[in-house]
Amino acid sequence: MLRACGFSTRGSSSLKLSGKFFPAKQKEITNPGACHMAWFLIISSVIVLWVASLCKILHGSYSPPKGTFLNNLKDGGSVNKRNVLLVVAHPDDESMFFTPTINYLTMRGHNIHILCLSIGDADGKGITRKEELYQASAILKVPHQQVKVLDHPDLQDGFGKVWNHNILAMIIEEEINSYGIDLIITFDNYGVSGHCNHRDVHYGVMKLLHASSQRKIEAWELVSTNIFRKYSGPVDIWLSSLYPMQCSHEVLHCLLNEQPRKSFRAMAQHSSQWVWFRKLFVGFSSYTYVNTLRKMK
Repeated sequence: MLRACGFSTRGSSSLKLSGKFFPAKQKEITNPGACHMAWFLIISSVIVLWVASLCKILHGSYSPPKGTFLNNLKDGGSVNKRNVLLVVAHPDDESMFFTPTINYLTMRGHNIHILCLSIGDADGKGITRKEELYQASAILKVPHQQVKVLDHPDLQDGFGKVWNHNILAMIIEEEINSYGIDLIITFDNYGVSGHCNHRDVHYGVMKLLHASSQRKIEAWELVSTNIFRKYSGPVDIWLSSLYPMQCSHEVLHCLLNEQPRKSFRAMAQHSSQWVWFRKLFVGFSSYTYVNTLRKMK
């Protein structure tokens, strides 16, 4: 048949056309059973690692590298309690991103204040979201009187809304002076999700740190991770423990969430935001299980 069409074959390696030889396409040898088995092993390994990591957290058998984050002792041997200000952009930021840090602080008796710089009114639900933040803070053991939610005309929620860093620095400084704050925790310059409001909060704190001459304020930022780590869930406890070793030039602390169930309960208080994709986010997000904090310079 091939000869009738002007082709000739030589084994399985070439075809002859007009006196010239061309390599023939080699037959692909596949084994569907082997491919299925390989995928089964990969998926099974991921599931086993996920479950093992979660069990380590829930049963408290995992110990991240020992650090001294806010563990400075007084002369009597007791821990020196700090007045901490957590600065976020929107109601639910505290529950989606910072619960490992909040749980770490409250369980060690530190005094934590939350400053939320907007009511999250991008969808017209600002009043509702403000109340939801108070409810979530109660779950996280932060007293109602230590939670402040602002509705400033120049600090409105939205991807296209640029926040003035000078205004942010002024507001944060007022909060510091009012409550004797000696430590700030906030977003880094990427803001976990890249949201412009998150990033502006970071730069507002940086503005304060560089401009303030009243006293030296200690400040820490939540390290943003790549997308693989971000959605690796509890598996990221192992990667986070290695990260400080790779960044010896920076001051970093890895904080494990000792009560991950509380993250779900707190986020569930934000009922206006508790839709299916945020439920998935809280379940799969590494920020539910571990926070890596970096000292701001």
